[in-house]
Amino acid sequence: MLLVGRYREMLEDTGRSCSFHILAYCFMPDHLHLLVEGDESADLAQFVKTFKQRSSFDCKQRFGHVLWQRSYYDHVLRAPDELKPAVEYIMGNPVRAGLVDDPGTYPFMGGALLRDMLVAT
Repeated sequence: MLLVGRYREMLEDTGRSCSFHILAYCFMPDHLHLLVEGDESADLAQFVKTFKQRSSFDCKQRFGHVLWQRSYYDHVLRAPDELKPAVEYIMGNPVRAGLVDDPGTYPFMGGALLRDMLVAT
């Protein structure tokens, strides 16, 4: 988990270059939860591919192993009222995994909507 800051920066840089806004993320010990919003020209597959390539290359160079599995699971949120439950689910991951008791104390998550919800609680 020491490299999370490095990979968070890669995630944010990739989001900017691929026209995605990072709404919420949570780096877990063995996976990543991510909520993004793109404009009409944004390509989710390209965004994910670029981020995974950059971070995997870095991990392979440093530690000699692959970081990500080949594919990923995605779910499109179509209604505005789906955002809050999605962010709450992401925030709850470290609690459900037994890593922390309070999601506000987990240091490996963030994003615009997630930060706003943590402040509100």
